[in-house]
Amino acid sequence: MNGNSIQEVTSQRRCMERFDVKRGLVKQVSENGGLAALASEFFDDVKGSGDSSFSGSHGVMTSIEANYNEKGALIVDVTNVPPNFEDPDAVKAAMDDRKRWTTFLDAATGYNSKQRGDKAKEWAKKATKAKSAISGARHFMSMSENTPEDLVSKAESMIAEIEEALEQGDNTKAAGRAEKLTKLLD
Repeated sequence: MNGNSIQEVTSQRRCMERFDVKRGLVKQVSENGGLAALASEFFDDVKGSGDSSFSGSHGVMTSIEANYNEKGALIVDVTNVPPNFEDPDAVKAAMDDRKRWTTFLDAATGYNSKQRGDKAKEWAKKATKAKSAISGARHFMSMSENTPEDLVSKAESMIAEIEEALEQGDNTKAAGRAEKLTKLLD
């Protein structure tokens, strides 16, 4: 760090994201040397830690950590430092860094930018659907005076399962359980 160390620290942006990965791609990447080998095609100072994770950096991305999780999604944690916007060369280099990042994500997920955006919306929609089902079920049970106790108990058990799935980041399971909860109370 130079004399502007306080400004440098406060201007860093850290971002953790989750990306869906095409079926079979994690296995293919592992067979071709792993995620670190793929990342080394795009970034500097890449250090692998197993077939499915790496850490590295490149330009404005001062820290990149990524791994395929047990559910086959790509989890990335990136720290970005904004370029000097007064310097055209720095801006051009930052744009190149972003292009490398996007190309890496294309290769590591099997999806292009639009598809990744669509998958992220779908993922968020599942969580919203599950939360909405919980809210609706609780509202229904609070308003209903003659709901059988065994039905309330079963619904509360399903709500606990949905909340646990959401906490674990398993929105697909949560949405599936939410559908069952809604059918239970219909």
